[in-house]
Amino acid sequence: MKSSIVNSIKTLPPLPKTLLDVQRITNDMDASIHDLVKVIENDPMIVANLLKAANSPLYFFGREIRNASQAVALFGMTMTRSIVMGNSVRKLLNVDMEPYGITSEKFAEISSKQASLMMRWYKKIDRAKADKLFLTSFLQETGKIIIASDIMQEDLTMQFKSEIETTTNIALVEKSYVDDTTATITAAIFQHWKFDDEFVNMIKYSDNPAQAPDEVKEYSTALNIVKTAISMNAPLSEHAINFALQKAEQYGYDVALLEECINEFFNMQES
Repeated sequence: MKSSIVNSIKTLPPLPKTLLDVQRITNDMDASIHDLVKVIENDPMIVANLLKAANSPLYFFGREIRNASQAVALFGMTMTRSIVMGNSVRKLLNVDMEPYGITSEKFAEISSKQASLMMRWYKKIDRAKADKLFLTSFLQETGKIIIASDIMQEDLTMQFKSEIETTTNIALVEKSYVDDTTATITAAIFQHWKFDDEFVNMIKYSDNPAQAPDEVKEYSTALNIVKTAISMNAPLSEHAINFALQKAEQYGYDVALLEECINEFFNMQES
């Protein structure tokens, strides 16, 4: 890994106490939704982001969600943790995605869409696996923040952006500039923050699922398919969707099921 990337990860600030408390509570089998709400309500910014998500078309609940208690009850503890972690991590890393040709808001939107599609798809396959994949899909593009920062420091924004706009393989472009891809850099970030090995490895091998250890191969494959369909440079484009369906067929998934989920998700975005 490029030394400047390694240094950026080593100097990352620790996760705020609120996020550590959210992690602790959601990992505690005896904890309740009320326990999670109490922690979240201590951070007005987290509450604001959670309510913004709850009232977005991605999670259409059919009515206005007005407080954290309502949002947590509707999302459940696992999805709440994912949304809180995703928004908070991006804020912590001071997002500037200019090298990828998108705004920080668009980056957050695409990450949310990846997580939402993952949940829509995988809950029809295995609900327990869907819960794990929702969090990892929400956070799997985090490494792009570090890459974007490095590209800007090297004054390579225009060249990098030009290649990203036209490529069908973002990971290959990233590797040519920073010697690594989003997947391995994201994994290193969450290893630095002491996330569990399963979570780290699910993301680490998501650019190359064939190389993943057996225990995370399915998860890494699913992450790869979803970020192919909703890529940073062409989310839900016809080419991206077809490429994702090809990968799903290659890896033995029910292609018709995935296509149905993508169509439902796409139509929801259009409505």
